[in-house]
Amino acid sequence: MPEKPTPVAPVPARDLVLVGRFGAAHGVRGEVRLKSFTGDPAAIGDYSPLFSADGARSYALRSLRHIRDDMFVARVEGVNDRSAAEALVNLDLHVRKADLPPADEEEYYHSDLIGLAAHLENGELIGEVVNVLNFGAGDILEVRPASGGDTLLYPFTKAVAPEVDLGARRVTIAPPQESEAREDEGEGEA
Repeated sequence: MPEKPTPVAPVPARDLVLVGRFGAAHGVRGEVRLKSFTGDPAAIGDYSPLFSADGARSYALRSLRHIRDDMFVARVEGVNDRSAAEALVNLDLHVRKADLPPADEEEYYHSDLIGLAAHLENGELIGEVVNVLNFGAGDILEVRPASGGDTLLYPFTKAVAPEVDLGARRVTIAPPQESEAREDEGEGEA
């Protein structure tokens, strides 16, 4: 019977930073693919332990073998067969924020941004940052409006989010202006 992940005292989710994700099982000896989200993809091997998203389970990497770009084949402590590796598929891996180097000036960990109050430049409350998304073209702040309704999406650029104050737990938003072409859409049609 395969060993279970090491139980640990849960780490609060706000103290965790996403650094990778297990993928498909690889072979029959318990190896699993691992996608790294760290700046230097191989640096994921320097962090131990890695935690589940709820902070209740920890994982130690025994070895990493580079496949390409940010993808590796990993051996995980206590995972010794294919079925144990398959149980890890799509598991997000986190590290304690305290174990990471401080972010550079004008750089932020996503976990620092989630929960910030989003205000317009005039001070009016928009809502709360509930997620930071990235579909390949840059980070996007997802804001839950204080008045309710669907979430709002803002590009996380200096132009749209000119001020982030982690101490005050707020981000200033300068919503992008609609283009004139979009505003004129539909005019002249009959």
